[in-house]
Amino acid sequence: MTSNTDSVVVLFKGGRLQTWHRLTDAQRDDYSAQHVELMLGVAHEHGMTTVEGFKLLEPKQPWERFWVLEFPTLEGAEAWIEAEMAPPYGTYGYYEYHLARRFAEDYFNDWVTTPRSETEPLGPVDPHNLPPLDVDRDSYVVLEFARMLPDAVLASEGERGDVEHRELMKSVAREHGLIRLEAFQLMAPQPDWHRAYVIELPTIAAAEAWMDAEMVPPQSAFSNKTMHLSRRWAPRFFAGWLSGAVG
Repeated sequence: MTSNTDSVVVLFKGGRLQTWHRLTDAQRDDYSAQHVELMLGVAHEHGMTTVEGFKLLEPKQPWERFWVLEFPTLEGAEAWIEAEMAPPYGTYGYYEYHLARRFAEDYFNDWVTTPRSETEPLGPVDPHNLPPLDVDRDSYVVLEFARMLPDAVLASEGERGDVEHRELMKSVAREHGLIRLEAFQLMAPQPDWHRAYVIELPTIAAAEAWMDAEMVPPQSAFSNKTMHLSRRWAPRFFAGWLSGAVG
């Protein structure tokens, strides 16, 4: 399994600080309009190919949402990060960024049994007339942050239970109708995680089954995994941010 080196992915844990909610409605509307206009400009200038948000079901204040943002170049990713933190909107936000590459794109293809159809955009995005945003309540997405423990390389595949783990996860995918599984390899590994996974399933029971299976030993004894349940955040609105959908 290898990483895709053709594009750069920004993995972003973000949210609004408490100070944001001290502003007046008029201030929040004004700052949001400025922010969206700026970010749309960066998206179009640098050919953004993916912008997708997920809202945690159990917010970890100030972390509320997880984002996957993809650009064809590192320059685009850097421009996005710089613009997103720009005041006045950026003054009131929580920002944790990690650069990554897509990982093992073809490997998980046959795990998916019920792929989601392409999201239809709401239409051209008008920064000065933003619609109310909400989650897709029919979506259940497991966000998984994982790494193998340092001594895992000293154990054999049999001791780690690699084959059994793969077969278990594939059986959960088949039984519960896996919608998608995307993997991302960090460019700069973190102490607790080296890869992130976006796993979408059709029901909360399916999501729970996936998370339970991930923790079955012996494989789980050789890895560190943190999982959060989320929903897709305003997918039709953000589908309109991509170059081909914006007027």
